[in-house]
Amino acid sequence: MCCCWQVGFAWTRSCAVDLGRSQSVSKPSFYGAIVALPLGGERGAIMSALGSDAWWRKTLYLTGGALLAAAAYLLHELLAVRKEEELGSTDAIILHQFSRPKSGAPSLSPFCLKTETYLRMVDLPYQNYFDGKLSPQGKMPWIEYNQEHACGSDFIIDFLEERLGVSLNESLTPQEKAVSRAVSKMVEEHFYWTVAYCQWVDNLEETQKMLSVSGPLSELLKWILSHVTGGIVKREMYGHGMGRFSKEQVDAMMEKDMRTLATLLGNKKYLMGSKISTVDATVFGHLAPAMWTLPGTRPEQLIKGELINLAMYCERIRRRFWPEWFVDLEDLRYADASECGASASELPDLGLYSRTDTSQDDDTRSTRTAHTPPVSPGSDPTGVSLYDSDMDTECSEMESLKC
Repeated sequence: MCCCWQVGFAWTRSCAVDLGRSQSVSKPSFYGAIVALPLGGERGAIMSALGSDAWWRKTLYLTGGALLAAAAYLLHELLAVRKEEELGSTDAIILHQFSRPKSGAPSLSPFCLKTETYLRMVDLPYQNYFDGKLSPQGKMPWIEYNQEHACGSDFIIDFLEERLGVSLNESLTPQEKAVSRAVSKMVEEHFYWTVAYCQWVDNLEETQKMLSVSGPLSELLKWILSHVTGGIVKREMYGHGMGRFSKEQVDAMMEKDMRTLATLLGNKKYLMGSKISTVDATVFGHLAPAMWTLPGTRPEQLIKGELINLAMYCERIRRRFWPEWFVDLEDLRYADASECGASASELPDLGLYSRTDTSQDDDTRSTRTAHTPPVSPGSDPTGVSLYDSDMDTECSEMESLKC
């Protein structure tokens, strides 16, 4: 028998919602609450049959829903308990930030790297959460501490100084503090955008490879994430004003900022002198992409070539506060395929930690002989090495900081 029919969803004896139509059906049929019924006198009979389902079926539905709700609640509680166990204390700092990239620096975000480096500089224990959860203000990074939130790297630092009494700037004079703030704002409000353009617009394919995304559709997700981020960067740069200039003009502004930092640093260990300060966390976080995540770009050429004192500055901070972050010694100089022989920016063998296999032949290691440090803004005419590990002076600095 052929007839027109329709599909509906019924939840009471007398109410149904139509979902669609088909051509023909041999007999009425339904599964659970999804009903296929003919348009005729039999409709009322089927609705009546559906309404008279056995009590055990209804009980099964209710029980299944209750079990799912209970499972979700228990999972939430277990995760909460696990979180407390990981922290081990109500006074722990929870740092929310973007996930670690596959290579390069510990974070592709200068502000996340700045914040985590600062926590290490002041020697505060913290717990990383790479959950992608943004702050209530929609910012990243942000921290939780004793049920309080602080977002934005500067406000996080202010929050920690106020709550925990830590500070890296106690030894600075008022004039040095003013210079530190001026440098920080130049880096965060101007230099940041030039590096972001190089990273997410001009060098997007390389940045995409560094994203850490797992799963069967990881490549597609990385492509989507990188291009969405690139679009956001271009839109925000246009609103900022820098995005209205050409690539050549953006590169020129970036180079001026880097040369300014190199001049300010000069032969000093850190920007404000022999001791670390908050501005060093800021500058390190923003120079790290040029050092380790922008291969073959103009920023890398500058920092590993002419402005080699900036490279040594970044390496000094990396070795002191990121002992688990290893880099290859060869990565500390810019290698141009067009160059032959030793480069003017080639560095001496500094005995740095490296991923290189320690079981290499002695002949291979003996080929790395010391070279004269290149002439650069970081050269010290007195003969004092700029490449020392600074370990002799670090302990006393950290002890005084904790007092």
